[in-house]
Amino acid sequence: MTAAPNPHLDTPLEFAYWVPNVSGGLVTSTIEQRTDWGFDYNTELARLAEHSGFSYALSQVRYASSYGAAQQHDPAAFSLGLLLATEKLKLIVAAHPGLWHPGILAKFGITADQLSGGRFAVNIVSGWFAGEFTGLGEPWLEHDERYRRTEEFIRILRGLWTGPNFTFRGDFYRINDFSLRPQPAEVPGRAHPEIFQGGNSTAARKLAGRVSDWYLSNGKDFEGFTEQVAEVRGYAEQNGHAVRFGLNGFAIVRDTEQEARALLREIIDKADTGAVEGFRESVRQAGQATGDGKGMWADSDFEDLVQYNDGFRTRLIGTPEQVADRIIEYKRRGANLILLGFLHYLEDLEHFGRTVIPIVREKERELAAEPIGALR
Repeated sequence: MTAAPNPHLDTPLEFAYWVPNVSGGLVTSTIEQRTDWGFDYNTELARLAEHSGFSYALSQVRYASSYGAAQQHDPAAFSLGLLLATEKLKLIVAAHPGLWHPGILAKFGITADQLSGGRFAVNIVSGWFAGEFTGLGEPWLEHDERYRRTEEFIRILRGLWTGPNFTFRGDFYRINDFSLRPQPAEVPGRAHPEIFQGGNSTAARKLAGRVSDWYLSNGKDFEGFTEQVAEVRGYAEQNGHAVRFGLNGFAIVRDTEQEARALLREIIDKADTGAVEGFRESVRQAGQATGDGKGMWADSDFEDLVQYNDGFRTRLIGTPEQVADRIIEYKRRGANLILLGFLHYLEDLEHFGRTVIPIVREKERELAAEPIGALR
């Protein structure tokens, strides 16, 4: 499949990492993971990341012990702590409509944004785990209804973050001539804290094309990512809206391709089968509840789900040069941000920043000099 070139080819890619604020690491496997979910470890990791070329970190949201994540820290409180412990890193807080009220999240976000000098962002998660909602006594909505609620939620965040006396009348929320003071920190080129959103379904893609600043994709091969970008970009153009694209990947960077692939094989061979199967059953509804079969995880197999955001599919597996080449090709196809997980976070993130990112930067300079045209 071909697509229009990335209009941001002359803008450096952003790099982000998943904050390991839940136990069990980023793969559901019994392989050793020298990664810790505690705050001290994560503070060291965040400081390392911001000095290694990473500009964002995304805190995971889990409320119920499940599928290898036996312990969890709240992403909002955890992210605020990390914001106060760092100087440059932006923290993306994952939050569920239905479990947060948009006005309360907007107020929390303003305080976090003010305290951090404009480094707060949100990832609005429509939800895949019915048990978290029903266990907390909240209704579990049908798939497309969850996305309708999310759109109202995002529109309210935008409204409360950009001016006084905001009023909103929706099917899920009402805001009555309401103002939040202070407003978010003033950051050049930013109208309000950035709003990220994921999902693979048509409802998710159309939502991103209407209201979101960033669309986060689960792990995808080149063809799958290209198709996703083209469709979301098309919806955005219909709405006079601009959206940027992030792609999830799990990075295994080693001296040789053989070593990296052997480690991937070991991760999968040591998968926690019960946890992976339980996760697969839980997300089945999220992936297959859509009429067109485009939902999250709709076509994920067992090996994909060992990394629960399909990170292996992006195939960032190999030597630094091989991984950088693949990242550059994703940039050609529309990626503005690469969101990464690692096996041994401190060692692997530092190694990625030291070996892969400099190669990416050199290749970006070459890419920016190429004539604009169709994908190779």
